[in-house]
Amino acid sequence: MRTGRTILALALAAAAACGCAHAPPSAHGGDAAPAIIPDSLTIGLWRMDETGGLLVGDAGRFRLAGRAGIDTRTDFGRIRGARLFTRSIDSFVYVAYAPVFETPDGITVEAWIYLNAYGQYEDTPIAARWTQQANEQSWMFSVLGLNTRPPLARLVGPGYHDGLIAQTTGGRGKLMFAFQPEDASPPRAYFSARLIPLEKWVHVAVSFDGVLVRFWIDGELDAQFATRAAIRSSRAGLVIGNYIDPRWLSDLGGDLRIATAPDLNPYYAFDGFIDELRISSEARPEFGYAKSGAGR
Repeated sequence: MRTGRTILALALAAAAACGCAHAPPSAHGGDAAPAIIPDSLTIGLWRMDETGGLLVGDAGRFRLAGRAGIDTRTDFGRIRGARLFTRSIDSFVYVAYAPVFETPDGITVEAWIYLNAYGQYEDTPIAARWTQQANEQSWMFSVLGLNTRPPLARLVGPGYHDGLIAQTTGGRGKLMFAFQPEDASPPRAYFSARLIPLEKWVHVAVSFDGVLVRFWIDGELDAQFATRAAIRSSRAGLVIGNYIDPRWLSDLGGDLRIATAPDLNPYYAFDGFIDELRISSEARPEFGYAKSGAGR
């Protein structure tokens, strides 16, 4: 007599043989939205579709592959796979500096994100070319956090971004785009009108053409600000899902990890998924592919 386990195995084998087997559906949206297509404006497109490992491929023409920290992992995403970032100092993707990161004619940064929680401190970067080293501040795209202090927070934060968030009267959950102008003036920061909800896939984007900063949420224009400037060039690489100093990094043993940070508290770590991150060399005027998959 065949056991229930045997019958189940035979049924699964038959389904696979006839092409009827299905991958388990994504808990966060799956393939409902169309994939972003790289074009001539695409500097880098990190789809986060890897099925494992710590190498993060770039689908753009420059092949700017990144390396993930040991406390990220791959999982189902908004479009195929995504990378899950956690509250850890070793949760990040680092892409080394390349001259194509400099965008004198404008920039667009966009991604699908799924936030599990807001950060405890000033913000949690989605992507940034910004460090504490002298002359290594170009731009940063992030989500505002709770900005808590002890005793609500376990530790006093380093306050690296206090001067940026001081430029808003808003609160947690707003998008922030900060950039350092090319001239010797203070950094400028701008903020979305809407909050980014938790536990929901949202397409977020910011564009800047040297005259207007525009925020887009799920393909719809959310806010815009007039500001005439050029973003300063720097030797900063790209950090995704955290705010770290590349001087802290070590690849001892083959894995990229933080080795020399002042402390190991994950002040700025993104908590959630990032998918289909793209940086473009001009301000894109629309995001129709985001509208078609919004809210799922």
